[in-house]
Amino acid sequence: MSTYILMTKLKTEVLQDAKEREKEGKKWKDKIAEACPEVKWISHYALLGAYDFMDIFEAPDEEIAAKVSMITRAYGAVEAETWTAIPYKHYLELMGNL
Repeated sequence: MSTYILMTKLKTEVLQDAKEREKEGKKWKDKIAEACPEVKWISHYALLGAYDFMDIFEAPDEEIAAKVSMITRAYGAVEAETWTAIPYKHYLELMGNL
C-alpha cells in the first residue's frame, strides 16, 4: 500500500453550518468506503490556511487514490489535490541509490 495526502478546499457555503458539514463529511466518507473499500484512513485534519482539510490515507495504487480525489470533488470540494508520500527512510534509500 502506498501513502497519499489529500489536500481539500471546500466551497465557502459548505463550511457555513457545522452540523451540516458533519453530515456531509459522513456521507463523503461512506461513499469512499463503498467505492474504495481498500482505502485505509490514517488521519484527518482541519487546517487554517490555503486548504480546509488534509487527509492521510493508504491505497493500493494511484487509480484508487484518484477515485478518492474525484469523490471528494463530487462532495463539495472546489480543489482536491492528491500527493504521493514517501516515508523518509525510504526516501533516503532512494537517494543513496542514485
